[in-house]
Amino acid sequence: MAHEALDPRFTAIVDEHAPVRLLATGLTFAEGPVWHPFEGHLIFSDMPADTRRRWTSGRGVEEIQKPSNKGNGMTYDAALNLLVCEHSTSSVVRLRRDGTREVLASKWRGRELNSPNDICVRADGSIYFTDPTYGRMPHYGVERPVELGFQGVYRLPAGHKPGDEPELLVDRYLFTQPNGLCFSPCERWMWVNDTAQANVRMFNVSADGKLGEPRIFAEGIRDDRLPGVPDGMKADIDGKVYVTGPGGIWVYDFHGVLLGKISLPEMPANLHWGGPAWSTLYICATTSLYAVETKTRGRIEPFMLATARSVSADTQSARNSAQEQGRSGRKSSLAPTLSRSELLRIEPARTALILQDLQNDVMMEGGAFASTGAPRHAQTQNVVANARRLADACRRAGVMVIHVWMICERGHPFLAQHASLFQGLKGQNALVRGTWGARPAEGLEPAQGDLVVEKMSMSAWETSRLESYLHHGQRDTIINCGAWTNMSVEHTARTGADKGFRIIVPEDACSTMNAEWHNASIAYAMGNVAEIASVDAVMAALI
Repeated sequence: MAHEALDPRFTAIVDEHAPVRLLATGLTFAEGPVWHPFEGHLIFSDMPADTRRRWTSGRGVEEIQKPSNKGNGMTYDAALNLLVCEHSTSSVVRLRRDGTREVLASKWRGRELNSPNDICVRADGSIYFTDPTYGRMPHYGVERPVELGFQGVYRLPAGHKPGDEPELLVDRYLFTQPNGLCFSPCERWMWVNDTAQANVRMFNVSADGKLGEPRIFAEGIRDDRLPGVPDGMKADIDGKVYVTGPGGIWVYDFHGVLLGKISLPEMPANLHWGGPAWSTLYICATTSLYAVETKTRGRIEPFMLATARSVSADTQSARNSAQEQGRSGRKSSLAPTLSRSELLRIEPARTALILQDLQNDVMMEGGAFASTGAPRHAQTQNVVANARRLADACRRAGVMVIHVWMICERGHPFLAQHASLFQGLKGQNALVRGTWGARPAEGLEPAQGDLVVEKMSMSAWETSRLESYLHHGQRDTIINCGAWTNMSVEHTARTGADKGFRIIVPEDACSTMNAEWHNASIAYAMGNVAEIASVDAVMAALI
């Protein structure tokens, strides 16, 4: 079965003749697929059969729970507790790994939700879900009258207590039947489709997690000749959107241009990436489960970075588990820590890591600028440990590692005093060659094969050999971290983008004087010129 390429870019996603493998059949209506990040299996809902099933390569399909309250959409939280939208109970529930079932939400303003349908989790642990009426219809749920009179999109904020009412995020009459939803890789946008309206809306996501004004992203997702409607939806690492539709999976670029369609023999209902490289697209399609190999990977979700060690304590909260598995110890309140860098194609042979100004005077206690608060923020970000393990991972992968240091001669001769930055350097007698203050923070010393670049400017570009190293090494991608976020790191990112380099900023390997300045630089200034990620996401992309 040939897939349909409507744009030349489609073949960079999937081969036009990529086989659609049948993994299982004989189901009643398959939904809600989700891949376990280290147990290597896919679970999915067989909704009308009131059964939850598991598919494992070599073993096939097994029944793992019956009844399942006609569960539909599913995902994991960062602690790998299962989150399920239950049709029969009109609830969003959390099934802990020890078997404990918690009802997270079932009512809004005292009235029962319709039937939560699809679900996703933001990096801060907040949960978003849609609430159409399909679970109150025969076959797909339990027939009963609705109580709300509208179909909405909701959020359970980070720190939500089981049983508390969810937050309605949209005008109550915007949607007819909201269904699939997903975040963009950077979590600055969310897409929500409407089955009845046959369209997809795109929302800006504010820093506090609320949704802004919607705009139509795609419409006319219908074809009277073929079965299929907008239902499940996911984004890939590049921000392309995959939505079920007539004949298969319709693939759009970030701007809403239809690139092509992945053809399927049955009407699709939902999809999720999985497999060892997260590049296998698993598709629940009516009575069967299918798989297609792609040339891309799914947008990284918080649970995808989990490890067996990180979830060893089941009673730990999802937020704390996410911090543990990140091993970063950072306490930044910034929410958008994921981007298309996460599990993105970072080609080591084309990439350089910059460790900039991570020197004692800049960000350590006892340094020339300790009074600015920089040491405290560096500790909060755990920037030394994060930068060290990122550098180690880059070396193993073959990424060029470049240390960029501000080095001044004794007495700071001929250092212009036209700006407070340079006045401070001279006034504090900072970053003098051969002194402790100019040396890299302990643990960030250059390793064999690393390069060292000296500069006499805030940006890494203007007064150093950086650009020559990059061009001679044929590197067009820069992983840019260091101190200070809103100064050296930001200036380097802006100039690098102007020069045509792809810039990736692992924000937990950056620090400055305080979290407010750091977050402003990450969320606003650099968000337009760089891809914001976490250290773990960049490391995952290098594997």
